[in-house]
Amino acid sequence: MTALPIIVGMGGINAAGRTSFHQGYKRIVLDKLNAKDRQETYLGLASLMNLVRYEDGQLIDQNDQVIPEVEIESRFGEQILAGTLIRKIEKNHFDVDATPWQQKLTMKANDDSKIVFSCRKRDLPEPVPAAWQVIELDPKTVEVTIADQIEVKHDSYRDNPIKAAGQLPTGFEPSLMYNSRYQPRGLQATIFAATDAIRSTGLEWDKIMNSVRPDQIGTYSASVAGQMNDEGLGGLVRSRLRGDRVSTKQLALGLNTMSTDFINAYVTGSVGTTFTTSGACATFLYNLRAAVNDIQAGRTRVAIVASVECAITPEIIEGFGNMGALANEEGLRKLDGTECVDYRKTSRPFGENCGFTIGEGAQVAILMDDALALELGVQIMGSVADVYVNADGVKKSITAPGPGNYITMAKSVALAQQIAGTEALVKRSFILAHGSSTPQNRVTESLIYHKIAETFAINCWKVAAPKAYVGHTIAPASGDQLAMALGVFEYNIMPGITTINAVAEDVHAEHLDIRTEHYHCDPMDIAFINSKGFGGNNATATVLSPKLTKQLLSKRYSQAEFANYEQQLAITTQRQIAYQQAADYGQYELIYRFGNGMIDESELNLSQQELAIPGFEQSIQLCPTNPYGDLI
Repeated sequence: MTALPIIVGMGGINAAGRTSFHQGYKRIVLDKLNAKDRQETYLGLASLMNLVRYEDGQLIDQNDQVIPEVEIESRFGEQILAGTLIRKIEKNHFDVDATPWQQKLTMKANDDSKIVFSCRKRDLPEPVPAAWQVIELDPKTVEVTIADQIEVKHDSYRDNPIKAAGQLPTGFEPSLMYNSRYQPRGLQATIFAATDAIRSTGLEWDKIMNSVRPDQIGTYSASVAGQMNDEGLGGLVRSRLRGDRVSTKQLALGLNTMSTDFINAYVTGSVGTTFTTSGACATFLYNLRAAVNDIQAGRTRVAIVASVECAITPEIIEGFGNMGALANEEGLRKLDGTECVDYRKTSRPFGENCGFTIGEGAQVAILMDDALALELGVQIMGSVADVYVNADGVKKSITAPGPGNYITMAKSVALAQQIAGTEALVKRSFILAHGSSTPQNRVTESLIYHKIAETFAINCWKVAAPKAYVGHTIAPASGDQLAMALGVFEYNIMPGITTINAVAEDVHAEHLDIRTEHYHCDPMDIAFINSKGFGGNNATATVLSPKLTKQLLSKRYSQAEFANYEQQLAITTQRQIAYQQAADYGQYELIYRFGNGMIDESELNLSQQELAIPGFEQSIQLCPTNPYGDLI
C-alpha cells in the first residue's frame, strides 16, 4: 500500500503577501472576494506592511491613533494595493534610476607633462607598477609621478533598463520579527515562511515531531542563486571589488543549502532527512518530488518542503537582462506604443510580451502521509499524487526548451485520469502554468498543453499564471503556483491574466481557457503545477483537491476512523482560526531557536537496535528489517 502525501499546511511570503490561509491568493483575486474576505485580506496586509499594529486589543495606525478594522480599506487601501504585487523596484533593493557601478577611466598626461598626485602610503597598489615614481613625503604620505597614463575605476551611476520586480510587500521587515543577526534577506524570509507554515497546521511542532520517529521527519529545500544579498554570496563577490572586507559569514550563509539548514537548525530542530536539490525554475518541484517519493516509500512521514529566493540585486538583474530574458523599458514601450511604462503589467504570460519579471519570495509546504494526517486530525488541504521530472535530451542552447516537459505533463495527466477518472480530468482540472512571460515560452508551453488536451479530449482547459502578479521567484516559483492552486480549491475563483489585453496570436489556445479577468468557477478536483526551467529542468506535479483526497481516503479508512479524525479536526480548526487571527493582527511570534534545545551528544543512548536522542520521545530504529533478505 502506497502512502498518499497529504498537504496539511502551507506558509510563506511573496509579492502578494502571506501564504497561510490564502492571503496572497486573495490579494490577487481581491475584486472577486466577498465583503468579509476582502476586509480580512486588507487587515492582514496592513499588519504585514506595518501600516497598523495591534496593542491592548486595538488596532493602532502609524500616528498612534485607534483605527477600526472596517476603515482599513478606505484609509490604506490604495497604499496596500500600490505596495504589493509587481511594481517599480523600491530603493531598499537599489535605485534603478541611478544604479551604482564602476566606470573605467583612462587618464593620460597632457603634452609632455606628467600625472602627479599624492595619496596615503597604505593605499599604494602591491606591487607598485614599474612606471610609477614614488617619493615619500612623510611616514604616511607619498607623491606618485606617472609619465604616461593610468587606468582607474570610479563610482558612477546608470539608468537601469529593467525597473520592475515582484517584491515582498512594502514595509514588510522579517529582520525586525526576531534576532536576525545580520542574516541575508532570503534566510530571514525562510524563518518567516517556515513559522507561518507550521503554525498554519493548527498543531504545535513538538506534537508533530514526537508523533513519529526522529528519522521520519524530512526537510527538503533549496535556492538557485544562493543568498545574493550583501550578507551572503553577493557581499562575498562584491566586497573586495568595493574595497571592503569579506566577513566570516558571507560564504557559509550564501550557500543554496542554507534554507534547508536554517529550518533544521533554528525552527524545527530536526535530526531527520535533510535534502537540497536545485533545478532552476523547477527547484521547488524537485524538492517536492523527493519528499513525495520518501513519503510514498515510508521513509518519511512528515516533510517540510521549501524554497526561497531573494535576489533582486543589480548583478542578478543584469545577468538575466543581458541574456534578453527580462522585460525592459525599451521592449515594453515598443509593445505598448507609448513612452509611459506600466510597471504593474511588465509580466504578461501568454500575451504580447518581451521577457519575464523577476520576483522574490519564500514558500514552505508541510506534508504528511495519510495515516498520520488522520491520526493527528489535521486539515487536509489537498494531496500530491506524484511529481514527474524529465530532461530535454541533446540541446544546442542550454536555455532553450525541449521535449522533457511533454513527458512530465503527459505523465501527470495520465496519472490524474487513472486516479480521478476521465470526467474529473476533462471537466474539473486546471493548469498552473510556468507562464514565464517570454515570447518563446508562450508558444512552446501552450503547444504542450494543446497537444495533451487534444490527446485526452480536453476542451476549454483552464489556465492560470501566478507570475503575472508575483513575478518569477526562480526557486520557489512552483511554490507560488501551488499556493494559488490551493486557493482555487478553497474559493472556486480562477485567477485570470489581467496584465494582458488579449492572448497572443501565436499561442496555441484552441483547447485552452485563458482569460484576462478573474472569474468564479465550478469546484476543481485536479491542479497541474508545471515548470519549464533553464537547462532542461522540467517538472509537473499532480495535485488533488481536499474533496477528492477525502473521497480517496474513504476507500482506505473506515467510518469509525473518519469519525475520530473529524473529532480531532474540530480542535485543530480552532487552533488554526486562532493563528489566522493572530497573523492578521501581525502577531507572528516567529520560531527561532538559536541554541535553544541543543542536543548533548554525551546523552545519546546507542544500542545495536536503536538510537535514543534526548528531547525526542521516540527512538530511531537502526535497521528493523533487511531490505535484501531474499539475497541472503
